Amino acid sequence: MASLQGAKLFELWGKVSSNHCEVGRTVWCASWTMSSEPKPAHMKKTEGLSLPVGHPPAPQFNRQRSLGLSFNRLKPPEKDLVQKERHEFGQFIAREALLNEEYWTAAWLRAESHWEDRPNERYVENYKRKFAEQEFSAIKRRCARQNAQKCTCIVTVKKDQGNEKHTVLKSIVGTLDLSIRYLLNGETFPGERLRVPPFFRISNTGPSRYAYIANLCVAKSARRQGIASNMLNFALKSAKTIGVEIAYVHVHRNNKAAQLMYAKMGFQVVDEATVQLTEEQIYLLSLEI
Repeated sequence: MASLQGAKLFELWGKVSSNHCEVGRTVWCASWTMSSEPKPAHMKKTEGLSLPVGHPPAPQFNRQRSLGLSFNRLKPPEKDLVQKERHEFGQFIAREALLNEEYWTAAWLRAESHWEDRPNERYVENYKRKFAEQEFSAIKRRCARQNAQKCTCIVTVKKDQGNEKHTVLKSIVGTLDLSIRYLLNGETFPGERLRVPPFFRISNTGPSRYAYIANLCVAKSARRQGIASNMLNFALKSAKTIGVEIAYVHVHRNNKAAQLMYAKMGFQVVDEATVQLTEEQIYLLSLEI
């Protein structure tokens, strides 16, 4: 019976991960948070998100080749990477993910978070590996889109110390998704449940455009070093440079540590959304940037 329930749970998360680009959901383990973007009546899709523990394993050789990955690949020097912006803090650098192996590591961190409190569950390693493969493909699809709803996977990498070299898999200690989205016609905040479902979007400029933060993850071994707040600041700055004026994020109502972190950064609860999100037990937070 337990294995059947586990299989059903895995099947559910598989469906969740395949619809990531529409609606967000974020999980912060331990000291961080879980947040879920609500589902309006006309949009019943969800998006998975997570937090890391340990280093991601390489998939089996044949699968590794089909995904276009090389897990013995050393992290290239940052100066050799073509990137528009980055943020350095302490021994870390926050920037946009550029390599397939970086996307894979971000996906694995998210998979780890879903089973962090269930290490002895039957077939858990198979579930995590399958979830990571699906999330890896979903990240690449989201980030490759050229339409108005742009998505960027941001990662935090460890700086090389002297002649010390790390593989890409061991250099990533945090990740988040930054999406630039638009309110639907009639909405005053993301996911608002309208009496009349909107059938078209309003102008892709002005106050209808917003930034949405999801999938914020920090490796267990790297927590309490300011990684989450620095990644978030970098994401908000990136959104502001392209003219976005407001950012949103969801957080679980029981996650006081996450709420405190967001409050320190100036986020406030969107009161209008609180009643609609009672069943989901989450808050919608916003910040003018």
